[in-house]
Amino acid sequence: NTYMQAPPMASILQALRLPTVGGDTCWASMTAAYNALSPAMQRFLDGLTAVHSLEIMAERTKHVSNASLREKVGDQPPVVHPVVRVHPETGRRLLNVNANWTSHIVELNRRESDALLAFLFRHLQDPQFQVRFHWEDGSVAFWDNRAVQHYAVPDYTERRVMQRVTLAGDRPFGPNGASSAV
Repeated sequence: NTYMQAPPMASILQALRLPTVGGDTCWASMTAAYNALSPAMQRFLDGLTAVHSLEIMAERTKHVSNASLREKVGDQPPVVHPVVRVHPETGRRLLNVNANWTSHIVELNRRESDALLAFLFRHLQDPQFQVRFHWEDGSVAFWDNRAVQHYAVPDYTERRVMQRVTLAGDRPFGPNGASSAV
């Protein structure tokens, strides 16, 4: 939830009801994705910031009944986060953009921003950065939201019910020490 000024630190997810086939969850390491970039690309990204907004997901899902999400948009103004975040406990650098919430890079014009974000979003999908978890009834997963991104593999048609708890987080800061802003 990088559309928040202080995104959740961690999440806990428990499987309550699973489809008979599919419904796995994948996590991608944002540190591994950052480390796989060339030193020149890392230096370029280290100084950039990006706008994260709830409006992106609200617009993408407007065709479905998602009134609660659209209502939240007014309560959650866009925020600016560093494109590269420094993990507050490990000190490691990691990518801090995602297709669900990142709209554009502040320091670039729209065309440059769109091209760079498209590259980064594809880069984050590389299986070398991912682990896939097959759920069983009652399974529990606990992860550091600051260091990974996750998604449910969309390969199921039956209902999938999960219970989620998120732990309060902090404002991201970049390699230059700059923090997030509204």
